[in-house]
Amino acid sequence: MSIYLNYWNELFEEPKTELTYSNNFELLIAVILSAQCTDKKVNEITSKLFKKYNTPQQFANLEQQKLEKEIYSSGFFRNKAKNIIKASQDIVNKFNRKVPNTMEDLKKLAGVGQKTASVIYSAGFGGDAFAVDTHVFRVSNRLGISSSKNVKQCEADLKKYFKKPLWNKVHHQMVLFGRYYCKARSPQCNTCKLKDVCQYYKNNNKKTSI
Repeated sequence: MSIYLNYWNELFEEPKTELTYSNNFELLIAVILSAQCTDKKVNEITSKLFKKYNTPQQFANLEQQKLEKEIYSSGFFRNKAKNIIKASQDIVNKFNRKVPNTMEDLKKLAGVGQKTASVIYSAGFGGDAFAVDTHVFRVSNRLGISSSKNVKQCEADLKKYFKKPLWNKVHHQMVLFGRYYCKARSPQCNTCKLKDVCQYYKNNNKKTSI
């Protein structure tokens, strides 16, 4: 474990989400939009969107087609718009206009599953959670921390492997490591300090015997 943490601390001493937001409600909207979309694109969308609407009440009262036009470039815009409006209505009607601060209540909101709730709980409220996105899933399997083919088991493996107080920080480090170093295509294996313990590197760099 220490070799991973030492390297990731070297690369990302104080990691955090690259989504831009000013409160937990904006974080919720941004995370919903980030599904199958880059943080960069989400930030482009929300930089304009949050100037027009930034409270649960405002989003709860939006017409779906109007919101769809605002978030069109994020992909899956119809479903995202529907979930954002419904989640906003739930926050207004069921949670006194405040984003709920527990995993259980967060997952009661439309469009909020385990991963989204984990991101909000950890980044927004400082809770101990380990969100598994595509980057975390890829890095976990390449390094051999998890050999699971599903996100749920991968999350369980990570929570077992890393101590609970580290979950929040390590999650962000793995996201950034996967995004900029251990990329899906053309990973920077040759310069990576983890290649000696990396299953992916070993499997793809086997010496051919003569």
